[in-house]
Amino acid sequence: MQEAQLRATAADGAALPAHEQVYRALRDRILFGEMAPGEPVTIQGLVAATGAGMTPVREAIRRLIAEGALLAHGNRRVSVPVLGATDVEELLFARLALEPELARRATLKADRADRDRLAAEDAALDAAIARGDVSGYLRRNHGFHSLLYATAAAPVLESLAAGLWLRFGPSMRVVCGRAGTGRMPDRHKELLAALAEGNPDAAAEAMRRDVGDGMALLREAPGDSIDSA
Repeated sequence: MQEAQLRATAADGAALPAHEQVYRALRDRILFGEMAPGEPVTIQGLVAATGAGMTPVREAIRRLIAEGALLAHGNRRVSVPVLGATDVEELLFARLALEPELARRATLKADRADRDRLAAEDAALDAAIARGDVSGYLRRNHGFHSLLYATAAAPVLESLAAGLWLRFGPSMRVVCGRAGTGRMPDRHKELLAALAEGNPDAAAEAMRRDVGDGMALLREAPGDSIDSA
């Protein structure tokens, strides 16, 4: 991830400040499992990897610690968290409280353009699954959920859900790499059908199943990605 890759822009096309670019780049590396559970994180290492200065890197690390995406240790070490069994159960509880409701609200608000965008993202996800592309699967799966939750127009719930995804992303990358994309859960066709029918209850149920299937895989993961202690 070099400096040229950090030139993110805001919605209005203006270049984002350096600290925000670094934060988003590091957040995505964690979200999509490019930084493994237990991997140590240093300011110097991230400065070398990003080409950014120490100040924006330090600020990005601070924000990610606050969001639970990175773990600060007492000796000033920082690492990517390894989920424990209790963490997985808490994440499952929280996701089931938020994401079915987001799916329900999205069904009530989605128009034809929204449904078309979701269908296109799901088609790209299917292609990633077919070619065994783990990175593509993770990005397209997240992209589908992000589009759906944005459609719900419930920014507080959407923000909370996004924070949960940051916490399990690295472990899901490990699980997906071992199990293969063909075993990963995908209830998106059920969700798309519910949206087309305008059936919010069916959409919420499909999301409950999608979340449950994914978190069940995390429960089954070996100890280097999920700490069973």
